[in-house]
Amino acid sequence: MARILIAEDEVAVRTFICRALKLRGHETLGVADGGEAVVELEKGEYDLLLTDIIMPVMDGISLALKVTAEHPELPILMMTGFVHEKQRANDIGNLIHDVISKPFSLDEICHAVEEVLSVKNSIH
Repeated sequence: MARILIAEDEVAVRTFICRALKLRGHETLGVADGGEAVVELEKGEYDLLLTDIIMPVMDGISLALKVTAEHPELPILMMTGFVHEKQRANDIGNLIHDVISKPFSLDEICHAVEEVLSVKNSIH
């Protein structure tokens, strides 16, 4: 079981992801933007940050830059529905694990999360 922080401004998507990952045995916390994610990361440890790229307050790219500076061991999985935003994320590819395209199925998001966690666990 992993602790996963999910930063996603769309309530329906955030709820879908939280429920899907809880069904797989993970502990999840969903927040609406990058600013809230930073606050939560200061409160406790997480095994994965799953973040949208386009969000209010602090977007996913800015969040990834901040998180890798302060929590370099925390893997980051990004998601977006915009091709040009996926390219922006690929530009910081050394800081993130992968970018999953929206829309995605329950199986796709769960598989992507499990892949990141298995890589993290094999390193430690």
